[in-house]
Amino acid sequence: MSFKSVIAKSAGKSSYWFLHNVLKGGTSFPGKLAMNLDPEILKTLAEGYETVVVTGTNGKTMTTALIVAALREKYGDVLTNPSGSNMQQGIVTAFLAHKKKKSSRPIAVLEVDEANVKMVTELLHPSVFVLTNIFRDQMDRYGEIYTTYEKIVDGIKLAPEATIIANGDASIFSSVDLPNPKIYYGFKLPDDNQQNDTKAPVNTDGILCPDCDHILHYHERIYANLGDFFCPHCNYHRPELTHSVNKIIEQSPNKLEFQMGSKNYTINIGGTYNIYNALAAYSVARYFDLSEDKIAQAFAKNKRIFGRQELIKYEGKEIDLILVKNPVGLDEVLHMLNTEKHDYSLVTLLNANHADGIDTSWIWDGQFEDLNHNQIKKILVGGQRWHDMGFRLEVAGFDPGKMVTCTDNEEVIANIANLPTKKVYILSTYTAMLSLRKTMAEKKIIKAGM
Repeated sequence: MSFKSVIAKSAGKSSYWFLHNVLKGGTSFPGKLAMNLDPEILKTLAEGYETVVVTGTNGKTMTTALIVAALREKYGDVLTNPSGSNMQQGIVTAFLAHKKKKSSRPIAVLEVDEANVKMVTELLHPSVFVLTNIFRDQMDRYGEIYTTYEKIVDGIKLAPEATIIANGDASIFSSVDLPNPKIYYGFKLPDDNQQNDTKAPVNTDGILCPDCDHILHYHERIYANLGDFFCPHCNYHRPELTHSVNKIIEQSPNKLEFQMGSKNYTINIGGTYNIYNALAAYSVARYFDLSEDKIAQAFAKNKRIFGRQELIKYEGKEIDLILVKNPVGLDEVLHMLNTEKHDYSLVTLLNANHADGIDTSWIWDGQFEDLNHNQIKKILVGGQRWHDMGFRLEVAGFDPGKMVTCTDNEEVIANIANLPTKKVYILSTYTAMLSLRKTMAEKKIIKAGM
């Protein structure tokens, strides 16, 4: 370790200690400080670790959490960035914060922002890339889905020996010929009949054949552009799956039970998209030689993570705090809400900061019209762009008399206490979620930190 690295590491660790023990927070500054002193500090910190990079549009945080939970069943100490701070400075902070223990197989499982894959790979040289999906997201920052995938591929090309564990149901992940070993996962349900021939809805992104630009068809479509795709024009089709979900047994907002391989698995969270996250984690766990029993044990113990269907109890309410950030993710959350059996209240918090994406037009692609309007007894509309969401809900057919505008977090929290239902769902963009959690922590409703 060079003298520059020693100084950078010491300064980063000291700032992390101060921020978390005195100021009770901070996931980026220690990493920024260390990188300013030594731009290649990540290479030094990651030395000796077998690194798994998890990237894609949706599901990175949950997939990372499930992978870590599974690997800890066998390997004990696993480094990760649990706060979801997934750019280079946040990843450096994760290494600075980790107290390395003796392990026969030191492993780091890192959520990495799509645009940061190349710069992280240059320093870490990952042994595994996990690819979840690619959807339209923050187009002001990423551009179209093909641009996003190109950023990821540029990183993967720097590690040609790393194994790619990719969602085989996403046609984009088999569109580029890479020399890496590959493992594909996806859904192979009983009704996935090879004679079926359906198309995705006309406004679905990512459904052009990568080989000939004709529209892809599906033997079975799970949601958005994911499923058993094929091109009737040139015969481009889904690659052979190594691991698959074979049966969905139960779905509710608070529980998923499904079959993978020879075993049933349960996670205490809702949404079909989270079955994909579990399948990705299962595929990584099997790569690391975990038994199905160990994986099932880890999944059954999974805890809700901040902002991803985080369960908060307050004033007799059961609050589900759910991050929404793009059309596909929003739509899948709305589908999940339709599995709720009881009446509930809905809270929407819409911001348009850089971390959210400054263009809020994506909310018009979410099918709010499909929600059970009678089941929703009251709506709170907040965030910096409350007026945009309020208008969207009015167009979707919701009674303005059911809606209450909240101009700040204090109003949101005060109004939640007076909602007419026990069950409350908060749909929030990223910075609005962080802001609300900060206010809740200050009021001792939740613990500070992530």
